Parts: sequence; structure tokens; C-alpha cells
Amino acid sequence: MQIQHAEVLVVGAGPTGLALAVDLARHGVDALVVERSGSLFPGSRGKGLQPRTLEVLDDLGVYEEIRAAGAPYPVGMVWQDGARAGEHRMFDDVAPDEGAPYEGPWMVPQWRTQEILAARLAELGGAIAFGREVTGVEQDAEGVTASFADGAPVRARYAVAADGGRSALRRALGIAMTGETVDPSPMLVADLRITGLDRDNWHVFPPTGGAGFLAICPLAGTEDFQAVAQFPEGAEPDLSLDGIRAVVAARSHLAPGDVTQVRWASDFRPRAAMADRFRDGRVFLAGDSAHVHSPAGGQGLNTSIQDAYNLGWKLAAVLRGGARESLLDSYEEERLPVAAEMLGLSTRIHRGEARRGAATRQLGLGYRDRALAVETRTGLAAGALRAGDRAPDGIRGGVRLFEEFRGAHWTLLAVGAAGAHGRRLPDLSGLPGLAAVRTVRIPPYEAYGEGVFLVRPDGYVGWAGASAEGLARYAEGFA
Repeated sequence: MQIQHAEVLVVGAGPTGLALAVDLARHGVDALVVERSGSLFPGSRGKGLQPRTLEVLDDLGVYEEIRAAGAPYPVGMVWQDGARAGEHRMFDDVAPDEGAPYEGPWMVPQWRTQEILAARLAELGGAIAFGREVTGVEQDAEGVTASFADGAPVRARYAVAADGGRSALRRALGIAMTGETVDPSPMLVADLRITGLDRDNWHVFPPTGGAGFLAICPLAGTEDFQAVAQFPEGAEPDLSLDGIRAVVAARSHLAPGDVTQVRWASDFRPRAAMADRFRDGRVFLAGDSAHVHSPAGGQGLNTSIQDAYNLGWKLAAVLRGGARESLLDSYEEERLPVAAEMLGLSTRIHRGEARRGAATRQLGLGYRDRALAVETRTGLAAGALRAGDRAPDGIRGGVRLFEEFRGAHWTLLAVGAAGAHGRRLPDLSGLPGLAAVRTVRIPPYEAYGEGVFLVRPDGYVGWAGASAEGLARYAEGFA
């Protein structure tokens, strides 16, 4: 049987795998996406896109489509005995910030996010092979060979497991997941068509008579509602139309017939678990394959897409840019602690120990004190931007920073006196690992202070200094 070849094999066509494939494609890397199912996932499950993820999707070229497909989260409406009892705000308000253009979460059903990413991948010349179930993987010094339940093996330089919490690729590698049950109560989540409820609110029906809560949220950009219901420990939720009708009627003022259609339904037990490692040789774990969250707080899908965003440029730098292979060690070094932090936040929110506040926006996450973050300035104030931090947006001197950062290149940003015309900046273009570098000079900007900043393709500051002294040595270190 003839072996199929690719530079990177991406296992799983969920948001993680598709975001990674898009990022690789725009870097010119040949990636093959394989998906066990016969089509994209059909449900709404991960419906909240946090501000940092919106920045990522902007860079990947799909923000306008995501914006058109969704809407802000509606205000919660608490019902009691068939009457409206009061509003409940699911997320804390956040003050506008020039450096962060997206202020709050944006609701887009997961199936629609996947459609948008798949269309972008096709636009870039990529494709998805459906009905391809991985059954095994072998590695050697040059690459990875994956076998499938049906069809030819695939040979690739690297492989990425993005095939969910029950990842077949992770199991084939023997990587364990360590974690805990967040809540022993089973949960039902379903996409429904319902009459008798407005689409202006997220409708919340508190627990009554020993039954768990029911929440019904209108899904932006669709005619559907997402229903979430909690059940007693040991119960087995009935996912049929009649079963869901019975739950809705028992816990709300709606009649069974008001539920006119079940478009997708699933049950799960909220848990928090993380893989013991995110890399095994030439195979990387990303998304739910690496970490499984409670859905509370909307952190799982967002952390997953950012795994892909972190890994994509590094694989491309090694495969296309001539960077040293040890650059790939930084993926686990940077992403494992972030995943652990977000798992903890999700669990605390689920248990009512934390609010859905600024931390859920994921803008404050970064990679300070990691191998790729080099800060050469001294005496910085407590809140100052440092190497390893996310590079803020803003407009100075007619320059919009996110427009300059957008794309597969690095950005050499000189701010204030360090960027004054006549000040010489090193030419980094063509160096291994930094094949494309855009130089940008702007007037003083308080979000940065003054100095020179080398911004990575994923929008984080790699190197920072009061001047460009020492920057060339950092850049040469990628060779």
C-alpha cells in the first residue's frame, strides 16, 4: 500500500487542528488534517471566544467572518415559578483598553467556528481527509508514520494530536492524563429549536424539587438554543427528543411541545485533566488531547486554539525557516503551565470560587522567564511590559500595531527615542528562524514605554531592550 506523505500530520479537525493547519498553511508548510468522523463536529459545545482568541483569529484571517457569525453574550434572566425574577450578568464588565481591541467574549457556536476555519484552510490550499481513524504511530529519527483503520499510512516529519479528550494518538503514545472529577453530577448539553422564549436573554431556571438547574441560551447567528441541564449523580440523561422535552417541561414554564427539534445532544461529567507531557519525540499534543476543562468560564476551546497558535510558527520555523529543532522544546515549556493555570481557573469558576472576570479574557497570559523571553532592561516598574508578555495593540504615528503584526513574520518594533529616524536598527531578515522581519518605528507609547521589542509571529515579545544592543545575538540563537 502506497504511503501518503506530508510535512505535518494533524490528527483531528476540531478548532485546534484547523487553527493549526491554517497557521501552517500561511507559513507555506504542507499539513494534512485527518478526521475520524465523516464530517465536522455538529454541535455548539465551545461557543465562547475570548478576546485573546479573537486576536488570534484576526491574525489567521477569519475575524470578519467570526464577527458576522456571532454576537455578544446576552444578559442572563433568572426565572422563578414561571416569572422573570431578575437579571444575572454572566461576565464582569471590563473597561475599554486601547491595547486590547476586543473587550468581551463573542458567542459563535463551535460548529460555525469550525466551518469558518475549514473554509480558510481551503482558501490557503489545504484540505481535510474525513473517515481517517488513527490506530497506531511509529517514530524514528526522521519522522512519524501513522496507521489507520482504513486507507494508506501517512508519513510526516511531525504529527500533532488534536483529536480530543479521548485522543487515540495520545493513547497510542502511552501518555497518561492526570486530573480530577470537577463535579460528579452528569450534564446534558443540546442544540434545540424552541418556541415560547425570547432570544434577548440567557434563560436560567434554578434547581427546584431535587432536580438540577436548566439554562437555555440563544445561539448567536442561528435559530437554535443551547440547553444545559444538570442531573443527580448516577443519573443517565435521556438524549432523545422526548427525554429532553420532559426535562425542559419539568424545570421551566415551557410545555413539552415547545421543544420542536433536537439538532444535537450529548452528556458529560465535568472534569479537569492534563496530559503528563505535551510532547513525545516528533509528536505534540494540543487542545483537549492535552488538557480537558469544565466548560465553566469558557477556557477550554480558547486555550486549545492558542496551543495551535504557539506551535504553528515554531514548526514552520524549523521546517521552512532553518531554525534549530530544539526550538520545539519551547512548546511544552510555554503551554503546559498556561494550560494548568486555565484548568485551575475553569474548576474554580465551576465550583463558584471565582468569577468570570479579567482572567477569563486570557490577555494577561504570557511566557515570562521562559527560554524564548529575554529581557535586557533593568529597573522596570511593576506593571511594565516585559519580554514574554503579549504585545498590545494601539495606534501611534498613524501606525496600527496589530496591522503590522498580522501575518507570518516577526516584527522589530522601535518605540520612542529608540525608534527615532537616524537610529540604526539591525537587519534581521534572512537569519535562520527569522526569515521574515518587519521593522516598525512609532512615537512613545505608554503601553510599551520606550525601547526596542522583537515581537514573535504569535504576538508575544521575544526580546526587549532599551536599545538594539544584544538583539542580533538573540536572533542568531535560533540557528
